[in-house]
Amino acid sequence: MLADKNEQRTSIEELGEFGLIKHLTKDFELKQKSTLKGIGDDAAVLDFATQKTIVSTDLLIEGVHFDLSYMPLKHLGYKAVVVNLSDIYAMNSVATQITVSLAVSNRFPLEALEEFYAGVAAACKVYGVDLVGGDTTSSNKGMLISVTAIGIADEEKLVYRSGAKENDLLVVTGDLGGAYLGLQILEREKEVFKVNPQSQPDLEPYSYLIERQLKPEARKDIVEILEKLEVKPTSMIDISDGLSSEILHLCQESNVGCNLYEEKIPLDPTVISASEEFKMDSTMIALSGGEDYELLFTIAQSDFDKIKGNPNLTVIGHITQQSEGAHLVARNNTKIPITAQGWNSFNAS
Repeated sequence: MLADKNEQRTSIEELGEFGLIKHLTKDFELKQKSTLKGIGDDAAVLDFATQKTIVSTDLLIEGVHFDLSYMPLKHLGYKAVVVNLSDIYAMNSVATQITVSLAVSNRFPLEALEEFYAGVAAACKVYGVDLVGGDTTSSNKGMLISVTAIGIADEEKLVYRSGAKENDLLVVTGDLGGAYLGLQILEREKEVFKVNPQSQPDLEPYSYLIERQLKPEARKDIVEILEKLEVKPTSMIDISDGLSSEILHLCQESNVGCNLYEEKIPLDPTVISASEEFKMDSTMIALSGGEDYELLFTIAQSDFDKIKGNPNLTVIGHITQQSEGAHLVARNNTKIPITAQGWNSFNAS
């Protein structure tokens, strides 16, 4: 959140653009051998030798993607990095560098940006990536964040959305729906606070859900686990917009259909209990919630024995012919066509 009125507030105008960048990035160390030159020149210099380069970029806008009334700036910096790294891991690749660009209004003092960059630094340390560039400018619309993530992979290890084949197994990591419910809880407490600023909510029962929303983690570990298991997915995507949307992306890109089994969708017990509290259907939340940043992928049936029993991975369905379409097989064994109900930034109110 923004610095308290009683705390020190240093105007960023005092530093100027280049002084600001130098100040905010002075403690970032370069760890990757592929980073020849980071921040401090006209451009970064990277050397990946014979490996393929993967690049992903994302834009986060205050009031659309995040709300600073309950999103601490340090968490925001961390999350802004993580959501981009997730795209790199969804290519079965290793993340190596990031750039971070910011546009902020004059209500943000230097101390607020220091908090944001502390979160960026924490993510860089956890995921072993270098900050090698970025930009800062002014904004009359609050805060805008643009992060570009760069990664590497041997060509034979790269995984696209387009490789799923009939009879492949549909696999998901972790559990789903927590981030969406965390958002619902934060929004509910925000409305309570508006009515009674003295209220002190007890958020302890919801700590897992709130953490899934405010401080998600990208599944770097899954890329490492699959390599150790000697399993190369046939297709893969990260779950940022909800399971239903991502399944349809895979099916469309691979020209296949699928059967997704409702009873197989992994749900944390807190997701089930909070769904009941909000009078929502937990399956619909998993299908449509988004922001879980888990990985959805397909594997050949012959690889099943390698992954079975792994607590990080759940087989939730299988791939069918394109003519059969994409369906949810409900607990009562009825088949329901899967529709894209997930997050759409152009439809969001």
